[in-house]
Amino acid sequence: MITLVRLDERLIHGQIAIKWSRNTGVDRIMVANDAAGTNETIKKSLLMAAPSTCKTAIKTVDETLRMLQNPKAANHKILLLVSNPEDLIKVLENAKDIEAVNIGNYGRIAPKHDGKERQTYRENLYLYPEEADLLKKVKELGYDAFYQTTPEEAKESLEKILEKK
Repeated sequence: MITLVRLDERLIHGQIAIKWSRNTGVDRIMVANDAAGTNETIKKSLLMAAPSTCKTAIKTVDETLRMLQNPKAANHKILLLVSNPEDLIKVLENAKDIEAVNIGNYGRIAPKHDGKERQTYRENLYLYPEEADLLKKVKELGYDAFYQTTPEEAKESLEKILEKK
């Protein structure tokens, strides 16, 4: 079962390793990212940041979705990380047994389009209009997503954040 799907452009880092993995009580971390899943250097860097308390897999998005179809996945508590809105939507459209969708850090380091600046939605959430439209699709897919960068912060409804712009 997927305890939490999190959009975080940094993928695995200190907040994930220490705070989110402990707060959610997961025993598996899965990174669904095409660049990381095909690059051994990125993969090794992310594995070094992963907590020792969780088995960690770093795969392409399609490989991750295939792994999640294995009936054994239902026996684990999984924290699934994606780094962009496109991958988030692909996961939500194709994976099952997702308990919660979290929007964390996105847009500060993600590649810019033609040098344009993203619009600020929150301190750690910056989006182009087309990215905001993709995130609005989360609700259309039947998920109530929330923005929260660390477990100690209050959750904010993604739907309400996006409708204010």
